[in-house]
Amino acid sequence: MPNHRRIESVALDEADRRLIETLDRNARTSIADLARLIGLSPQSTSDRVKRLEDLGVIIGFTVRLDPAVLGLGIGAYIRIRPAMGELQRVSQLLVDIPEIIECDRVTGEDCFVAKVFVPRIDDLERVIDKLLPFAQTNTSIIQSSPVRRRQPTLGR
Repeated sequence: MPNHRRIESVALDEADRRLIETLDRNARTSIADLARLIGLSPQSTSDRVKRLEDLGVIIGFTVRLDPAVLGLGIGAYIRIRPAMGELQRVSQLLVDIPEIIECDRVTGEDCFVAKVFVPRIDDLERVIDKLLPFAQTNTSIIQSSPVRRRQPTLGR
């Protein structure tokens, strides 16, 4: 059962870091292959991965999809500033719009920064139009991504 208490920081040893880096490159790497990589038995390696999950260091295993291959060739960031008294409504709207793949609440002039992928510009306009009755938006279309999403640097 996962440990849901808040842990401020976890000390990772070299084996932990190698496990995490390998799983980040390929989450389907077998326990046997991970064990060979770090020089432990498969059972010890499995226990180590489970411990990292229980501590909340590893919060899931996933696949990465290429939006363009799926026909979602337009990516954009939408900065959102809710109107007075509309913060909760806008927050729920962001959750309910399926084209929004991630969203962060941020400090500064805007309250949210959302990332969206759509097939066409008119689809992007439709997403923005859902927000406009309740917020101001500022949209930037993604031209390229010189740094793809990556994991935070692991402490040494």
